[in-house]
Amino acid sequence: MLLLMLFPSAGMADSLRVYAAGSLSGAFTEMLKDFPAPPDSVAAPVFGPSGVLRERIEHGEAADILASADMAQPRKLARAGQPVIMFTRNRLCALGRPRLTSDNLLDRMLDPAVRLATSTPGADLGGDYAWAIFARAEAVHPGAKAVLEAKALKLVGGPNTPSLVPGHGAVQGVFLANRADIMLGYCSGSGPVMKEVPGLVSVTVPAALSVGPAYGMVVLSDHPLAERFALFVMSERGQAILARFGFDPVGLASP
Repeated sequence: MLLLMLFPSAGMADSLRVYAAGSLSGAFTEMLKDFPAPPDSVAAPVFGPSGVLRERIEHGEAADILASADMAQPRKLARAGQPVIMFTRNRLCALGRPRLTSDNLLDRMLDPAVRLATSTPGADLGGDYAWAIFARAEAVHPGAKAVLEAKALKLVGGPNTPSLVPGHGAVQGVFLANRADIMLGYCSGSGPVMKEVPGLVSVTVPAALSVGPAYGMVVLSDHPLAERFALFVMSERGQAILARFGFDPVGLASP
């Protein structure tokens, strides 16, 4: 009886439905495999732009957990008094060709000959963070904000953005299709892109321009596994998985 209470069967409850930001796909896929749950009690996770996922849930899609690349999307879905958990942080990087460095990043982005790509602001938080970089660039280089916003190519992260190269990731497709020279995004995602696209480098956005993405999670139902999975994300095992995938964990003790 105790085992049935702790591990309800798939017949006793619907499968756990986790919606998560696309940047979490590798980490959360591994985390859900590692999560101690009964067979067939966890549905395949749904990944995508955080803003798009939030809208889908608002329009009636059933989700037990939303893990977002910011705090704002979970806050919009949280019921009164319900906690939103910051479970990890990320950093912002730029992908480009070998001559790109953190020191010359702003100059390269402002160069009229350089094609600059971002995700889609308003739908995907990677785009919102890119626009925040543009706003901070204004203090370093007056006029930079308008120039960067005007030239930025929103090539990924929209609700109907087509795949540029079928069979490859969205960011990989940007470079494989030769659609941009620089792309702003999360540092955690740079490694897989560079493995698929030879010759790319990843440089950290300098402190004067960068913002620090904080990832938030909210439990949206009373599913018996939902709170347990949220606790697993915050556990040492869950936080260690996030660290392996390039995130900055917030729940690991210092050595």
